[in-house]
Amino acid sequence: MRTKLWLKTTLLPILVAMWCSAAAQPRLTDSSFASLITCGAGNDYYLSFGHTAIRVCDPQQGIDKVYNYGTFDFDSPNLYWNFVRGYLNYCVSVSDYRRFVAVYQYEGRSLDEQRLRLTPTEVNSLFAALEENCRPENRYYIYDFFRDNCATRARDIILGALDNPDIFTKRTADTNLTYRQIIYRYVDRLKWWQLGVDLLLGMRCDRPVSTFDYMFIPFDLQNQLDTAISASGQPLAEPAVQVLYETKQPNPESLSPDLMFWLLFAAVASLSVVAYIKQWHLQWLDIPLFALVALLSILLLVMWFGTIHWCTKWNLNLLWLNPLFIYIVFRLRKSNRIVLYITIACLAITVTGFAWLPQQFNTAAIPIALTLAVRLASYLLPQRDKTIKENI
Repeated sequence: MRTKLWLKTTLLPILVAMWCSAAAQPRLTDSSFASLITCGAGNDYYLSFGHTAIRVCDPQQGIDKVYNYGTFDFDSPNLYWNFVRGYLNYCVSVSDYRRFVAVYQYEGRSLDEQRLRLTPTEVNSLFAALEENCRPENRYYIYDFFRDNCATRARDIILGALDNPDIFTKRTADTNLTYRQIIYRYVDRLKWWQLGVDLLLGMRCDRPVSTFDYMFIPFDLQNQLDTAISASGQPLAEPAVQVLYETKQPNPESLSPDLMFWLLFAAVASLSVVAYIKQWHLQWLDIPLFALVALLSILLLVMWFGTIHWCTKWNLNLLWLNPLFIYIVFRLRKSNRIVLYITIACLAITVTGFAWLPQQFNTAAIPIALTLAVRLASYLLPQRDKTIKENI
């Protein structure tokens, strides 16, 4: 009796819901097709890497949808804090193809379409999987720039729809690149953003990337699909067709941080020599300089230990953005000499370690590290120590 009651109250509603869901989703005709849409870069930094979406079209039934895995709710609570911690929910959204194209035409961004060479069964499998992902309980996911984003989601769901998901992709000409080097190709004109990225990314991003993992960037996903061969020996996609041409103005190239920080080093080094000769105190310079480094070191520690970001762990930038500066800034004139020696040694490792450390530093780190080393060394000079003691 209890078994019959359970069937009526629990299992039966689930079966009815599944049947209704299956009945509500139309089966695509043999004239249907699916395409990979690759959108060009925008002017904002976060748009520099382009975008990926999937189009499913059935002309006979008037279905022409674009599925987009790169959307999130701007009104969600704690948006920025969740983004910093790595808990920001992205979701898949669906829109009409013509409306989707109109948005990118208005922004002046390019749009390429690659029609996938799928059988009618595979197109229906892809359509069913996309529709299932759009259900409220399935549409959200935790975004990861390198391993789970709009491009990797599109790649995985397309491969999942194939009767045989084994594909062969030829390596591109620029093989064995790291995640960091791949990013460089798309932010070359945004030097200050590149510096910020290099500060936050740890050494995990300096390992060579496999051909499969190359496809985390929309443009690289498009390029790899151009060379992808399915298990049947046929190309997985047709050559890309340009739907929209880029009409937006390119970003102006920004002033190089390297030049700015080398000029800063020259100015600070010259001022330090004059200050040593005239026995001036430069605390007005050292306190804000060391305090800024201390704050950046705290940021890197938070990104390492306080977030779930895969890419911000094991960050060797902490050698020169050293947490010891937190101690130094509060005990500037009474700092322990051993602490000063250790900090200068870490700065020296940064300057000399570009060739052998397992993490690639931004080249602007060299003049910054030298500037910090010069100012720390001034507190170890005998004449400077004597002057400080006389004024305590």
